Amino acid sequence: MFELVLLADEPAVESLTDALLEEWQALSASVEDADAAAPGERALFGEPGLPAPPGAWQRSRVLALFTDEAAAQVAAAQLLARQHEEGAVHIEALREVADQDWVRLTQSQFDPVAITERFWIVPSWHDVPPAATRTIRLDPGLAFGTGTHPTTRMCLRWIARHADTLAPAWRRTLDYGCGSGVLAIAAALHGAHGIDALDIDAAAVDAARVNAAANGVTMRTGSPDLAHDAYDLVLANILATPLRLLAPMLCGHVAPGGHLVLSGILARQADELIQAYAPWLSLHIADEDDGWIAMHAQRGT
Repeated sequence: MFELVLLADEPAVESLTDALLEEWQALSASVEDADAAAPGERALFGEPGLPAPPGAWQRSRVLALFTDEAAAQVAAAQLLARQHEEGAVHIEALREVADQDWVRLTQSQFDPVAITERFWIVPSWHDVPPAATRTIRLDPGLAFGTGTHPTTRMCLRWIARHADTLAPAWRRTLDYGCGSGVLAIAAALHGAHGIDALDIDAAAVDAARVNAAANGVTMRTGSPDLAHDAYDLVLANILATPLRLLAPMLCGHVAPGGHLVLSGILARQADELIQAYAPWLSLHIADEDDGWIAMHAQRGT
């Protein structure tokens, strides 16, 4: 197989990917932030009540996979001949990629993850480790949340470490931006009730529903407009910018005496989150892992 790597300005990405798939018969076309891990990196997000997110990053890297070199070269030649009124497109590379067992390769990237000594996330193709007394069986799907990222691990740790004393009071629980549903499932396994796992992404809602069933967990999944007024536990593992903008809404969902747990936040962003939530709740850093933090607040009774 051969991979054609392109750099594209934001306005050109949609028409470029359409052309690659429909006109030039690419097997696949994926888009990533060309400025990832650089100062120009920009997160894409969309939430109810906020402006619609842009369709792509300011500079995107588009990777198109073709069955053979000739097909990739035809696409590259036609691309160079075409005028892109929407924005600039440049060819970065044309390279051969080895044929692989993609399913086995994907599975090899996900091993069991220890959240605590006895609480583990275990992909379905792995055996449960002997030390695990409580497990989530989770397959990586189209949704974020496999337990491997520090932000997810910290939220899971918070649930596991506080469940013995707090879970009896978790009569209603919200996982906002639920992704794979891993936080909602963890809360259920640790004794939470009345769980809503909500997300703006339909693929995430589907993944959460499937993963809940696989773990024998009952919870309601759907879009954020299904949220109740108040919850005893509110979990939101998103990113700092949407968390800051969603502060009034998320705080409004925390019941008297209830707890709010946030992650997706870099350590250097702590102060801006504390200030954003200050009119409603007093946030503090609850955990730190590899440059990321989890934050917690409790509403007074």
